[in-house]
Amino acid sequence: MAAKKSPALPRWSLGIPIAAIAVLAAVWSRTPAVWLVITIIFTLIAAVVAAVHHAEVVAHRVGEPFGSLVLAVAVTVIEVSLVVSLMLSGGASASTLARDTVFAAVMIVCTGVIGLCLLVGGLRHHVIAFRVEGTSPVLATLAALVTLTLVLPTYTTSTPGPTFSTSQLVFTGVVSLTLYGVFVFVQTVRHRDYFLPADVGNEAAHAPPATTRVALISMGLLLICLVAVIGLAKAHGGQIVVPTGALIGLDAMTAAAEGTIHSVRMITRKPVRGLIGAPYLVEHKIEIEGISEPLKIFAGTAREAAKGFPANLNVAVALSLAGIGPDRTMVEIWADPTVTRNTHRIEVDSDSARFSMVIENIPSENPKTGLITALSVIACLRKLHAPLRIGT
Repeated sequence: MAAKKSPALPRWSLGIPIAAIAVLAAVWSRTPAVWLVITIIFTLIAAVVAAVHHAEVVAHRVGEPFGSLVLAVAVTVIEVSLVVSLMLSGGASASTLARDTVFAAVMIVCTGVIGLCLLVGGLRHHVIAFRVEGTSPVLATLAALVTLTLVLPTYTTSTPGPTFSTSQLVFTGVVSLTLYGVFVFVQTVRHRDYFLPADVGNEAAHAPPATTRVALISMGLLLICLVAVIGLAKAHGGQIVVPTGALIGLDAMTAAAEGTIHSVRMITRKPVRGLIGAPYLVEHKIEIEGISEPLKIFAGTAREAAKGFPANLNVAVALSLAGIGPDRTMVEIWADPTVTRNTHRIEVDSDSARFSMVIENIPSENPKTGLITALSVIACLRKLHAPLRIGT
């Protein structure tokens, strides 16, 4: 049987990296208009697709099991670069982005992707063959890493919220690298045959690998795509502006966050009518109508407070974004029939200052929010283009 001819690279895989670099050069250090932002989004998606294609070409040329490592490294570089760039630009408010991204990826891969592969493979081939001795180490390593990094933080007590202390982070990092290093050694050296396709000897069932020249071209284009993806992810020029709203002292909080904030605590007291109907009260069947003295109805993190009181505790979200994040900012909520104003007391302890702030907001026509909130938004909008800006 005549040998199959190695396929050439499709034209789109050659044009997309060049176009992506051109778009990146056009928008770099600029604030793009809306139509250009849309162009960036589509170019970014196309660059990711092209990067994965070229990684697959190189992986097919290298062969298994090293080919799988090439694909894994390429995809990991894309994901880590995007997450790190967003975390660097998001400050303390983006501290949980890496965890949430990994958690989402695990769910999507272990349920959606694998389920779709089994469904489509079963419909097409009726019987799907796989290597149990290769699949088991993969699942065992994944289960250990997921438990160590995503589950264990919920049960640690060294720091508030589902977080690790510095020493725990170091330990987790070392253990994770060791686990993955052992897995790669088993995959590529010790039991390499466990990770080869069951029909590895049937060359007719597979497309021929690319030539060395084509593989080198794909490697170069892969690097170009990765540079374009990382650059375009940061070149959108967008910015989310969070007004101070019903709080005071966010400038001090933002400044303290440049150092180390040890703790943030907010105690909120609101008139009873401003809290009636909150999802947390309904879910836990807490009755506050008719109470004659202050009643503590919630104690927890800012993330939990925002979910349980979405119309009442937007201040907790703003406070956590300015400080140490929603899982370390602690909140107490009191239903108080003796007050007529929405009162917030904030206590902050950091390595640069220890301070507390109290504000008593006059409720607006909507008793769930203060009158000063709308005025804060107006002041924030005026400040965007003002020649003189006061405050951080």
